[in-house]
Amino acid sequence: MKPFSGLPEEVVNRIRTGIVSQFATMSSAGVPIDTPSLYFPSEDLATIDLATGLAYPAKAERARKNPKVGLLIEGMPDQPVVSIAGLAAVADADLQMNAERYLAETAYTLPGGVSWEVARPAIWYWTRIIIKVAPQTVRWWDSPAAMDSAPHVWRAPADTPIPASDPAPAGAVSAAPNWGQRPWREQARGMLEMGAPGHLTLADSDGFPLPIQARGVELGDDGFVLDIPAGAPWGRQGKATFTFEGRATFVGEVSDEGGKARFVVERALPALPLATDPRELWAPAAETFNNLMRRLTHEAERRGRPLPVLPEQLPPFTAGAQMRMAAIAAMGGPGLSGVE
Repeated sequence: MKPFSGLPEEVVNRIRTGIVSQFATMSSAGVPIDTPSLYFPSEDLATIDLATGLAYPAKAERARKNPKVGLLIEGMPDQPVVSIAGLAAVADADLQMNAERYLAETAYTLPGGVSWEVARPAIWYWTRIIIKVAPQTVRWWDSPAAMDSAPHVWRAPADTPIPASDPAPAGAVSAAPNWGQRPWREQARGMLEMGAPGHLTLADSDGFPLPIQARGVELGDDGFVLDIPAGAPWGRQGKATFTFEGRATFVGEVSDEGGKARFVVERALPALPLATDPRELWAPAAETFNNLMRRLTHEAERRGRPLPVLPEQLPPFTAGAQMRMAAIAAMGGPGLSGVE
């Protein structure tokens, strides 16, 4: 049976041609954490794949420990909104192959609109861990306006193959830098002034972390009051994160308050400079560069692998990448703020 058999064609097409997903993993403390990520389905749609930098491997480490993950794929106002609960497998044994695939799948859209000549030296960005997600449950709404209704639901057949992670590398994970950050309320005000969209992520009843975009956000003394569609696939209570494009992410507790979600902030998560400042991506400040290269070399050594050699010319783009390029042209170019 082919993947997604029985799923409407418009939903399959939304999955094939989407550019960015909200990708959520579970921390060891049971906190669902959402990070916007470029994604690229496998050719046969058996898995929906994405990646994280070897120099910032946290979400891959979380997915290896707890393979229950979630993706949210959004589009235009007349397109379906697709929420996917899946099981993740981490591929990090062949860094050269991962870099080559990531280039062929995503380098058609270089953040900041730079040339490959400018982007090629960024080995800290192109050295990748790939995460393969086998969908278990697909929920979708016909459009964002339909999200007050219960979603349509598709479930994978019981005999659907689940990919296995590569063996975990030896040794300890490299320590994350203390990137420093502004007070949480200052971050929140800045995001609201920019009009950045916000996504709330909770775990559903099966333990899958699933992001949903808030229709409205009000800043309060101790957190946010969020207008969440009534068809969200979880109740409005429990541990959660709320993120603005991955540029400002807050951990807290959610409760239902008169049909809205009251999110009390416990703390803000440190934000990777590459996600918050476009200038840092291709020409990071000295401190950022040193921290990224320290982690990159440590993680490559853990795996017993050299850093990949990047080609002088971009490789041919995959058929999936070409479909996504066509979708970008049709939409006039999506924003990629905060995408790691």
